[in-house]
Amino acid sequence: MSAQDVDLILMTEPIAWYLKDLKKVPKKNISVLTTFSCGGGSSMGYKLAGCDVMGCVEIDEKIIEVYKKNLNPKYSFRMALEDFNKLSLIDLPKEFQNLDILDGSPPCSVFSLSGQREKNWGKEKFFREGQETQILDDLFFHFIKTARKLKPKVVIAENVKGLLVGNAKGYVKEIFNEFYKAGYDVQLFLFNSAKMNVPQARERTFFIAKRRDLNLPKLKFNFDNKNISFNDAIKGINEKQERKEIRSKLKPIWRATPAGKALSYAHPKGHYFNTCKINPNLPVPTVTAGKYTHTLPDMPFYLSEKELIRVQTFPDDYDFLNQDCQYITGMSVPPYMIKTLISSIVGQWNL
Repeated sequence: MSAQDVDLILMTEPIAWYLKDLKKVPKKNISVLTTFSCGGGSSMGYKLAGCDVMGCVEIDEKIIEVYKKNLNPKYSFRMALEDFNKLSLIDLPKEFQNLDILDGSPPCSVFSLSGQREKNWGKEKFFREGQETQILDDLFFHFIKTARKLKPKVVIAENVKGLLVGNAKGYVKEIFNEFYKAGYDVQLFLFNSAKMNVPQARERTFFIAKRRDLNLPKLKFNFDNKNISFNDAIKGINEKQERKEIRSKLKPIWRATPAGKALSYAHPKGHYFNTCKINPNLPVPTVTAGKYTHTLPDMPFYLSEKELIRVQTFPDDYDFLNQDCQYITGMSVPPYMIKTLISSIVGQWNL
């Protein structure tokens, strides 16, 4: 079966789903360990594809409790990946010595196209990720050390599009070199989640590494699923009472609509400072970890938690344990994005 055939048979998923649905997924004999796990977006994607997510490694004490509440992992490690790498193989579950996939999304805010980028490279700072002082641009190399230690068949790392821009390209070259030294050949892809069954135009890089001794062929992808609009994503939920109203110094304006003039508080250029106005007939722009980033087109409201859950393809019954919904969803890979990717990889490599 060709890569194109594999990708085209991936049907559009129902947007509304529940954690209990994971029990109905036919199981594949594919084991996964996930690192930098956050709220489990990737993990839910692997589970939706039938994989066995055996454990997680996450530094943030509060976030790992959210992960455990929703995903009930067999093994969980609340620690920095650097400390996880110091554990001997004897101290780790035996299953980790025969992994199919090592997954991770090394925190990447210093490479984002927003913010100060190069000014933060190599500096030890207090970052939201993990609530600890870290040098974030070192974390990818700790992740590769994990691969060297556990020797999984496949390594998958998700990161920001900013890695492909400017001086960050040199960092990517170092990543390739370190993967090669660890015994892996790597392919780098830029995917848009809007083409992968997600009602969100989220562009992310994926490093997909295969252990060299397995002689697996190069991967080819042809993700071109029909876009899912915001309106399609929120069908069946009524959010009028749960949206947060925008408090703005902007004066109300009257705007022309097909039904006549309507009062609007939305900025005439389409956004407020550091926000974006969505088009309800298109996938929404990238959901970030920052609070209150998306506004409705003609009403003075931000998206509600239920709407954020839908556009990130989280399950409707996900329990955030009173943690910030937008932070967790914005820091996570959309589950349907991972499911679509992994289903194609499994089809091509017969894992």
